[in-house]
Amino acid sequence: MTPQEILTQYGPRDAMEYDALIVGGGPAGLATAIRLKQLATEQGKEISVVVLEKGSEPGAHILSGAVMDPIALNELLPNWQELGAPLNQPVTGDEVLFLSETGARRTPNFLVPDCFHNEGNYVISLGVLTKWLGEQAEALGVEIFPGFTAAEVLYNDDGSVKGVATGNLGIGKDGQPHDGFQLGMELHAKYTVFAEGARGHLGKQLIAKYKLDAGKDPQSYAIGVKELWEIDPAKAKPGLVVHTAGWPMDSSTYGGGFLYHLEGNKVTLGFVTGLDYKNPYLSPFEEMQRWKAHPSIRAHIEGGKRIGYGARAITAGGILSLPKTVFPGGALVGCDAGYLNASRIKGSHAAIKSGMLAAEALFEAVTAGRQHDELTAYPEAFDKSWLHAELDRSRNFKQWFKKGNTMGALMTGIEQWLLPKLGMKAPPWTVHRDKPDHVYMKPAAECQPIVYPKPDGKLTFDRLSSVFISNTNHEENQPAHLTLKDASVPVAINLATYAGPESRYCPAGVYEFVKSEDGSDRLQINAQNCVHCKTCDIKDPTQNIVWVTPEGGGGPNYSGM
Repeated sequence: MTPQEILTQYGPRDAMEYDALIVGGGPAGLATAIRLKQLATEQGKEISVVVLEKGSEPGAHILSGAVMDPIALNELLPNWQELGAPLNQPVTGDEVLFLSETGARRTPNFLVPDCFHNEGNYVISLGVLTKWLGEQAEALGVEIFPGFTAAEVLYNDDGSVKGVATGNLGIGKDGQPHDGFQLGMELHAKYTVFAEGARGHLGKQLIAKYKLDAGKDPQSYAIGVKELWEIDPAKAKPGLVVHTAGWPMDSSTYGGGFLYHLEGNKVTLGFVTGLDYKNPYLSPFEEMQRWKAHPSIRAHIEGGKRIGYGARAITAGGILSLPKTVFPGGALVGCDAGYLNASRIKGSHAAIKSGMLAAEALFEAVTAGRQHDELTAYPEAFDKSWLHAELDRSRNFKQWFKKGNTMGALMTGIEQWLLPKLGMKAPPWTVHRDKPDHVYMKPAAECQPIVYPKPDGKLTFDRLSSVFISNTNHEENQPAHLTLKDASVPVAINLATYAGPESRYCPAGVYEFVKSEDGSDRLQINAQNCVHCKTCDIKDPTQNIVWVTPEGGGGPNYSGM
């Protein structure tokens, strides 16, 4: 049965009404909710706020480095230390390394651009912080519905956003309701804030419907593949922050590594690969594994135990790719819009600040008796904020790296080291990009295959054992949430022309080409492995793969990530 046929037979759906509906319980969504309730308390007014979170709890799907700049948290919850916020490990040192295959060259501290300095920041688990933010929101009276996916945007007759509908439960792989069927519900609101993270399923639809990206550079993305290790206490250096450039990336491919020492003899580390890479044989997961084997990285973790794994796409286009963030009835915040500062490798402070700005505009509108119009005060406030100034300063970062890593490093040094010393707050020039990531991939015939080392099971690992420790699970009897516009394309085009890149760019082993009984190739989709990174939705060269929401609560259940 089609979704419409199900609704016709089993509907209508129950509906709930709120002043503010927030889709996504990450830092941006929870900051929006917290700020709304704070304003209501300060002004002695009532505002009903609900947060939908597709993970099993706030933080379950959150993945980030992470080194956090507390600037926005200081504004949102100035007494966060008294409240027990899990920012326990201040940064104690920075290292920026340029790697060759076997060696490393450390950049002298006085030459490190400002964007890589982390004095006053904290090494954290963003998942743990998000769970804590959820507790703060609930204490203020925010309703949080974990395990519920926002599957569909609902519209009023005038075209404005009315709210969302949650996904149906109990639909089998055959598309038919089974014994556990439960119809989704509708949540209506005066304003709906979308905070789904990078490449949000509904955010992508809203950007297209309202043409929010008109006149903007195409958004650019990267994939971060991350692991959490418990190491020998003798090797622990709490608060040390290491960033690497160079090997294993070639000179024309954007990428780099990070390694951060947490408290408790733990190290979080990972590798970021720009999704505008050209060679279809490249595997971001395998690049991360061989990066770990470099002497400068393995020295930190060798002899330790890997206790966590995950992957997530991140926005990297910056302010030049930032879409219009408001539309009739709603707004985009956090990485659903693309506020992450790729030059600083930080997004949580930007997510929190954007949520606060949206909340302030939304509260003003609701208390003035408005609904379903554009919250123009939100982008106006952003234009006057420290976040705008920060993103404007680094607006050319990714574009320079498209011209090669040498040019990228040189111009980042000029824009973020030299110009500030000359008293310039932002570069006087702007460099644009005009193509989305997926078009950069070259046919396999034009590229050199990459032979990756076999994993040793101690320092390096395969994908399936990695997915296992991400605690990923999906109800097996449900329609695949990784859908194809045309089922013939993977073999006829992707395999024939690009050597089946989906079998390599997916960090969870979701896609594999297998032989049918008649000897023909077919694409097998192991949707139960999906860690919701969204890479396939971004990098598929034919844009034939569409990520849609699975049943609520499915996906990874990250712990300490």
